[in-house]
Amino acid sequence: MLSIEIGPDGTIVLAGRLDASQAESAQSAFDRAAGQVTVDCRALDYLSSAGLGVLLKTQKRLLAGNGGLRLTGVNRSLQDIFAYSGFDKIFQIVPAT
Repeated sequence: MLSIEIGPDGTIVLAGRLDASQAESAQSAFDRAAGQVTVDCRALDYLSSAGLGVLLKTQKRLLAGNGGLRLTGVNRSLQDIFAYSGFDKIFQIVPAT
C-alpha cells in the first residue's frame, strides 16, 4: 500500500510501497506537481521499476519547465536501487541521516 500526502510546505511525502499496483495513482498525484518539488522518502519501504518510471516521467516534465525533483530521506536500500539503475545521476538525492 502507498500513501501520498502533500505537506504544508508542498513536499510530497511517500509512505509504503511504490510498485506497479500503485503507479497509476502515484502518477496522478505527481502530475499535479510543478516547479522544484521535494519528495520525502523517509517512510518509503520499496520502489519498483514502475515506481522509478513515475519518478522519471515526473522529472522529465519538471525539468522542461526549469523545475525538478529533490528526493530526501532516501534509505540505503533505495539508494542502492537508484545507483544500480543509474537514476542517482538523474535526481538530486539526499540520504537519510
